[in-house]
Amino acid sequence: MTSKPNEKSDNYLIFKLRPLQLDDLDAVIEIDRLSLPTPTKKGIYQYELVQNQLAHYRVLVVEGNGRTSELIGFAGFWLMGDEIHVSMIAVHPAWRRKRLGERLLADLLEQAKASQAVLVTLEVREHNTAAQSLYHKYKFEVVGRRKRYYKDTGEDAILMTLFLT
Repeated sequence: MTSKPNEKSDNYLIFKLRPLQLDDLDAVIEIDRLSLPTPTKKGIYQYELVQNQLAHYRVLVVEGNGRTSELIGFAGFWLMGDEIHVSMIAVHPAWRRKRLGERLLADLLEQAKASQAVLVTLEVREHNTAAQSLYHKYKFEVVGRRKRYYKDTGEDAILMTLFLT
């Protein structure tokens, strides 16, 4: 269960990024469930972690103020040659609006640069204006639209890219 950030003083909170581990999957599934109209099945994340050599996932955990390490967000991408495709960035609702999604995106971009990627691509739901604003802040450009891409809502996908130079 994820606690609320203001249940205790935030003075001593430490945020850490690390690779996703198998025992993180229940927390990832919960965040996914709270973030998407149709949640991703646990087996898909297991496959991504164990079998898909292209997939890379990072998690954001918070520690401090006497709390145990708590997973509060995650980001995933596929590394395909010199291209990174962002598959997911999600933060638990209790921890949103604290720039933690931005922290995950910045980490993902650092991972991309370390992997010598030159291009980052992603799709974002047309109504997810908060995510679109974040991507624009990092200089992603809209390059297209996939009509009714998301089967669960019928929303279009906005295609965005960023060239790393």
